[in-house]
Amino acid sequence: MSIYAAYGTNLDPAQMACRAPRSPLLTTGWLEGWRLTFGEGPPASSGALATLVEDPGERVFVALYDVMEWDEPHLDAWEGVVERGGAGEARAYRRVTVRATTTDLGTVTAWAYLLDAYEGGLPTAVQLGRLAAAAEKAGAPGSYVSDLLARECLPGEG
Repeated sequence: MSIYAAYGTNLDPAQMACRAPRSPLLTTGWLEGWRLTFGEGPPASSGALATLVEDPGERVFVALYDVMEWDEPHLDAWEGVVERGGAGEARAYRRVTVRATTTDLGTVTAWAYLLDAYEGGLPTAVQLGRLAAAAEKAGAPGSYVSDLLARECLPGEG
């Protein structure tokens, strides 16, 4: 079993059904000791991209998926993960191992994507709206969704 902890717009079950169609949702939970933040993405992006940083006392809501091995490369491609080896290869995200706390499975080891860039920058209002809508669809508590919508952001498209 390869468990993926989705925390951004991949919280949206419909989006995950497109990106990893054979990989079922297991449950939802929290990454304790992590904070949702944003970092500068590839030059062509508008607005900062969602990522995680370790931060004691903070937590991030996640949806945990049992990702089938044939869905992993497809999901990696969506997130801009590439194997190092070729000169000039750029990547947006890299995988890290995290521990998620759930009410039904206890604590599980999973992997998540972290932005391969420094923290900083602001998402657009549209990006934050999409992230909050995805969190709501995944069953995040109302207070978590409200906190997302209250974050500082850039006006405009994105």
